Amino acid sequence: MKEKELRRSLAVLPIGTVMKLTSLTARQIRYYEAQQLVFPERNEGNRRMYSLNDVDRLLEIKDYLADGVNVAGIKAIYDQQQKAAQAKATAQQKPLTDEDVRRILQDEFIRQGGLGHPTPGMQRPL
Repeated sequence: MKEKELRRSLAVLPIGTVMKLTSLTARQIRYYEAQQLVFPERNEGNRRMYSLNDVDRLLEIKDYLADGVNVAGIKAIYDQQQKAAQAKATAQQKPLTDEDVRRILQDEFIRQGGLGHPTPGMQRPL
C-alpha cells in the first residue's frame, strides 16, 4: 500500500469532526454504520474513529441519496463494486497460460522490432 493510501486509511477522526466535514448528524452516521455502509474503527475507549476514506464514503452516500438512490440501492452498488474488485484480484492471481505468454512475447517482439504501427512523429525510411 502506498503511503498516501495508508495515511487516508488511518482512523484518526472522531465522529464530531466527521459531522462537520460531511454535514451529517451523528444519528445518520451511526445509521450508515448499522446498515454496513461504513466501518469505523474503535479506540481503547470504544469511541468510533473514522479515516479520510470513511469521510469520502459518507459524502458519496450523501450524493447517492441526493440523486434518489435508497439505502438498499447503495448497498447493491457497493456489493457490486466489491465483487468486481474481487474478480479483478482473482484474475490477476490467475497463472499465465502458454497461449498468454506467446501472445505477450509476440507483441513485445513486434513493438521492439518496430514492426507494429508507426509511432506518431516517426518517419518511415524512404
